Amino acid sequence: MKYGSPITLDEAARAMAAAEDEARGHGWPMVIAIVGSGGHLVMLHALDDAQHGSVMVAQGKAETAVNFRRPSKLFEDAVREGGLGLRLLGMSNLLPLDGGLPLYRDGRVIGAIGVSGMQSVQDAQVAAAGASVINGA
Repeated sequence: MKYGSPITLDEAARAMAAAEDEARGHGWPMVIAIVGSGGHLVMLHALDDAQHGSVMVAQGKAETAVNFRRPSKLFEDAVREGGLGLRLLGMSNLLPLDGGLPLYRDGRVIGAIGVSGMQSVQDAQVAAAGASVINGA
């Protein structure tokens, strides 16, 4: 899959709103990051009571998803399987944790969303809510 022009601010705002609604609906204090196709931060929201450490984690998950054009969960799974997958832990440019998803427009990667604050499966649920606004459109 190729890269496209970066996500627009309007698209990022719509994805952010959907992700925030999902997190708030469960009472989860999350940090949500959206990056453009170049990997640069477009939007970052820390919900009330979100832990400080989640800021860098959310951004790292989004950067991983856009830089490798795939969900960050694939790297988490590879590390969990061990063996050669453990090599990923030596890479400084990826975060092998679920919760980062690429965002697409017209079949091209335009950015990514990363979420942190709860367990990885919950982070992924919030990221999927935000991504569905863009990827499902």
